[in-house]
Amino acid sequence: MPRTTSPAPDRTTVGRLMQAAARAFADKGFHATTTRDIASGAGLSPAGVYVHFGSKEELLFNLSRTGHESALREVRAAVADAATPTQQLADLVATFSQWHAEQYEIARVVQYEHHHLTPEHHAEVLALRKQIDAVVRGILEAGTREGLFTIDDIGDTALALLSIAVDVARWYSPTIRRTPAQIGATNAHLALRLVGAAT
Repeated sequence: MPRTTSPAPDRTTVGRLMQAAARAFADKGFHATTTRDIASGAGLSPAGVYVHFGSKEELLFNLSRTGHESALREVRAAVADAATPTQQLADLVATFSQWHAEQYEIARVVQYEHHHLTPEHHAEVLALRKQIDAVVRGILEAGTREGLFTIDDIGDTALALLSIAVDVARWYSPTIRRTPAQIGATNAHLALRLVGAAT
């Protein structure tokens, strides 16, 4: 008897659903968003959501995971291209801040809605968050060892630096006059001042 396989998912439809979910979750929050809202934003019937995702939470998980993975790639690339801890920190904060502006809808979901995930899904997303934190801590430790930074507590400083970038997603709008690149440059300068680095 010939072996049968499941049809490949419709990537175009999945992409539309994820974009619609990101927009709705960012605007209304997870609990206030209905599957009807998501389906309508994607141009589908409400039943169309369940063809590709088992639940609203599964959609949130996919957004949270892919969003964190995207941010982590950007952070690692920024660090890899810089030669010193000072430049690494500036490039990381600039890149991370710019990502939160350019991807502000998905960033809001990534940063503010992940606590609605199931424990298993939340643990997977938390592991990605810890990897981003580890990159920042590594830079701070290297900069401190080399006498480039003046830091009292690595953990507290890493949290403060990440918060500067993360908060961009809360207030950013495409209607503001500052560009994502300008926001990134400003936050990079603030980051270096925070660690007492020469600029």
